[in-house]
Amino acid sequence: MKVKDLPIDERPREKLLMKGIDSLSETDLLAILLRTGIKGKSVITVARELLEKYGNLALLATKSVDELSKNKGIGKSKAIGLAVAFELGRRIEYKNKWFSNTKITSPKDIAEICIPILRDEIKEKFLVACLNSSNKIIKFAKVSEGNLNSNVVHPREVFKIAIENDSANIILIHNHPSGNLEPSEADIQITKKLVEAGKIIDIKVFDHIIVAGDKYLSMIEKSFVEL
Repeated sequence: MKVKDLPIDERPREKLLMKGIDSLSETDLLAILLRTGIKGKSVITVARELLEKYGNLALLATKSVDELSKNKGIGKSKAIGLAVAFELGRRIEYKNKWFSNTKITSPKDIAEICIPILRDEIKEKFLVACLNSSNKIIKFAKVSEGNLNSNVVHPREVFKIAIENDSANIILIHNHPSGNLEPSEADIQITKKLVEAGKIIDIKVFDHIIVAGDKYLSMIEKSFVEL
C-alpha cells in the first residue's frame, strides 16, 4: 500500500497539517524526512524498518552518512538529508540548553549541560561559558580543539571572548576523551594562569570543569586550584 492509498488522516504530511506536529509518531517524522519509499515498500514501511533496526529515532540520529546509506532504501542522497536534519536538531537543542537563561549555582549545573555535549567527543576541546552578573549564561564558545596544553590555550584567547561579551564571570570546561577525570599538570597550570589573569581584568573564573564520559570533576571544588 502506498501512502496516498491510506486514509487522509493517517498520512504523515496530512496528519501534520491537520493535527499538528505533536500528533506525529517517530515513524511519521522519519517518513516525512525520507520523502519517498522504494519498490515494494512505502516510505512508512522503510521508516518503520529503520526504527526497528536501530531502536528509536535518537539512536538512528547517531549514525553516520555511510552507516545510513548501507540500509536498503536509503541511498547517499537520503542519508545526507537525514544526517543534516539530525544535526540541525542537535544544534538547536545545544543552543537552547546554553541560552536557556538558567542560573548557574554549582559545578553540577554546568556539568549537566556539558556532559551530553562532550561525553562522546574523541578530540579534546576547551570551552568557555560567559556569565553575566546574575550568573546566567550569555555566551558559550570553543577556544581550542586538539591536545590541551599551555601552547594551545592562552588567557588572552579566553578573556577576549569574555570581554567582547561583557562577562562578569566565566566557567572553563574541557573534556578528557581518555575517560580519566584527573587533571594533568598542564590543566592545573592553565587554570592558575586564567584565575590570575581574571583578577587583573576583574573577570572572575568561577570554575574549571573536566568532563570524562558521564562523569565530571570541578577543579575548584576538589581544591586543585584556589580562586
